[in-house]
Amino acid sequence: MLKMLKLGLITTLILTMTIGCGQNKNESATGGQTKTESTAPAKQQDNVKLVYYGWNPSEEQMTKSMIEKFEEENPNITIEYFAYEPSSYWPKISALAASGNLPDVFEMSSGYVDEWASKGLLHNIQSMVDRDIDKNNYFTSVFNAVKYPDKETGDMYAFPYAWVTTVLYYNKDLFDAAKLEYPKKEWTWDDFLNAAKKLTIDKNGDGKTDQWGLYLFGRYAHIEPWVYQNEGRLLNEDKTKFELNANGKEALQFLTDLTVKHKVSPSPKDITGIKQDEMFGQGKVAMWVDGSFAIDGTRKTVGDNFNWDITTIPRGPNWKEDMTYGWPDNISISKNSKHAEEAWKFIKFMSGKDRPIETYSGGKVPIYKPTANQQAWLETDKQPASKKIILEQGANIGRNSYTKSWSEWRGYAAAKGSGLNGELDQVFDGQKTLDQAIESVTPFANEVLSRK
Repeated sequence: MLKMLKLGLITTLILTMTIGCGQNKNESATGGQTKTESTAPAKQQDNVKLVYYGWNPSEEQMTKSMIEKFEEENPNITIEYFAYEPSSYWPKISALAASGNLPDVFEMSSGYVDEWASKGLLHNIQSMVDRDIDKNNYFTSVFNAVKYPDKETGDMYAFPYAWVTTVLYYNKDLFDAAKLEYPKKEWTWDDFLNAAKKLTIDKNGDGKTDQWGLYLFGRYAHIEPWVYQNEGRLLNEDKTKFELNANGKEALQFLTDLTVKHKVSPSPKDITGIKQDEMFGQGKVAMWVDGSFAIDGTRKTVGDNFNWDITTIPRGPNWKEDMTYGWPDNISISKNSKHAEEAWKFIKFMSGKDRPIETYSGGKVPIYKPTANQQAWLETDKQPASKKIILEQGANIGRNSYTKSWSEWRGYAAAKGSGLNGELDQVFDGQKTLDQAIESVTPFANEVLSRK
């Protein structure tokens, strides 16, 4: 989720047709790192070609440089690399899965690990992780996101190379103009609401709000952080049912009231032709909650126009300890790759000490701790000044809600107009009450979650 990439319902439909998948006719795989890190037992040094699919063309040159270094260190292995825009990546790779031509190695979203693993598309890498990875050197709190079938006790079907968490972005200049103290870690929901009210302003007296305290809609990264900070949950313990508990509902009601009752956030239907990060970047909203991956885009949008920073999500009335919503970006191996050991070697190279810090843009955190703890990652010469908060949250990432068909019941990517996302948007638009939305989404979500 860094930025989670689009799969949506198209992937579920394509994968339903899938019986078994292999790699492209001319493809192979290669990989390894160490327990300190240990290297897997060497096999014969046959020449091997791995096909690798990535989802970020903007980092294509950096990725190619890493591949060149890997090939120099592993002269028997050649990497054929393809980079696609997010909008075309998932349709492309899903079609390859359906036709039995998956690449050996490919980037995998945390939100789709369950779906792909359940279809038999991903190689189980748990034994390799146990053998080679010194977990003291990694942010293991996000490893659960790529486990299947159980997020606590299951096996890993992808390996993270970066992770993000959710943070509260705030415009320091707007707080200064309102003579308000900046948000801080100890903020409660009441503190947040009081500030949001004072930061919601009709500047010219025409009866229309020109500046909002907050902007939110039904997006997972806008909602779940508030649920977590109130000891809430969306699913039952074993993630087989949508079962919103009382604390979770309290969080959703608080967010509903921000828009419908207190009117410190615009309704989703009133925001057209502008992206969520642009709302903040153009100074139209004082606060905004989303993933730390958005730091890079925010820097570009804001430029030098105003001062801004980040902090943790405010604490609800049932808060016990800070708990954040976060997820990793990952790389998987095709189940039918003929060169799983070589592929694993490549994955370790791409996620460990050999990955340059320059490949982690903005608020994406290296999964390898020694890299993340470098001063260079903190970028103290850039905004936000409190980037260290992200690292501190690394130990507080809560139990995620990823399941098979998560994008469908949650409402994400191609399905964002439906599921929980769509229902909450209707609530924020004043078209439904929260109770009506919960009554509507519960049977739908449970039908999705009950599928074998």
